[in-house]
Amino acid sequence: MSKSLFQKPIEIKISTVVAVSAILSTADRLALDAALAEMTGGTTDFFEDDLTVIDVAALPAGSEIDWAGIIALLKKYRLNPVAVRNAPPAMAAEIASHGLSVETAAKPREEQADTPAPAPVKAAPAAAPAAPAEAQPGNAGVMIIDTPVRAGQRIYARGCDLIITAVVNNGAEIIADGSIHVYATLNGRALAGASGNAEARIFAMNMSPELVSIAGVYRTFEDGFPAEYARSPAQIRLVGDRIDILSVNSANRA
Repeated sequence: MSKSLFQKPIEIKISTVVAVSAILSTADRLALDAALAEMTGGTTDFFEDDLTVIDVAALPAGSEIDWAGIIALLKKYRLNPVAVRNAPPAMAAEIASHGLSVETAAKPREEQADTPAPAPVKAAPAAAPAAPAEAQPGNAGVMIIDTPVRAGQRIYARGCDLIITAVVNNGAEIIADGSIHVYATLNGRALAGASGNAEARIFAMNMSPELVSIAGVYRTFEDGFPAEYARSPAQIRLVGDRIDILSVNSANRA
C-alpha cells in the first residue's frame, strides 16, 4: 500500500523564525529611502528577502503612514514585511488590509539609572540557518568547528555556544543562540544570542569582523574595526541597547 495513504494532508509544528525589526522614527519615505541606501551601501544583497517586522513605537504621535509606500520601499531593499509591532488599535484594520499581521506591544523595559545614552543601533539582518555541522560528542551545549569557515558559508549553532578553532573568512556568517568563541581570526559576520539571549558574547583572538550582533542589536564596521582592538584578542557584549567592544584582558571598551 502507498505510504501516501498514511500521510497527513497537513502538519503544524512549532518552529523558530528569525525576523528583522525595521524600527521607524519617521514615516517620511524619502528620509527612509536615503537611510536604507546609506545603510546598505548600494549592496543589492545586503538583505536577502528577510522577514521583517515594522516597529512604529518611535514614530511621533499622529504620524500619517503610507503603508503601501513603506511596504514597497522595504521590498525595494529586499526586506519582506510580514507584521507591524507597537501599532495603536486604531491602525489595526488598515494594517490588516495590506496583508500584515499586528503584533501585541511588548511591555517597556525599565530604564537604568546612570546608564550612558546608547549609540544608534539597528536590528540585525536575519539569517536563515543552514544545516548545522555536527557538534562534538559529549558537548551537548557546544558546537565545535575545526575547519576554516569559507566565504558564502553559514553556520548556525542552534540552542548552544559555537566554538571555532580556525579562521572565519570575509563573506562567511556564523550564528549561535549562545556565545561565539573564535580561536583564530574573525572576519565576516558573527551573530550571537540569535534567539534573544542578551547575555551572549562574541570572543575572538583576532578581531576584524564586518558585522557583529548580540540578541538582534548589531553594529557594522564600514570604516574598519576600532584600531585599538583590531587584530587582537577582544570580546563583544550588549549593554542595554549598545554594542560594546572590550579587550579580553582589560576593562577598556569602545
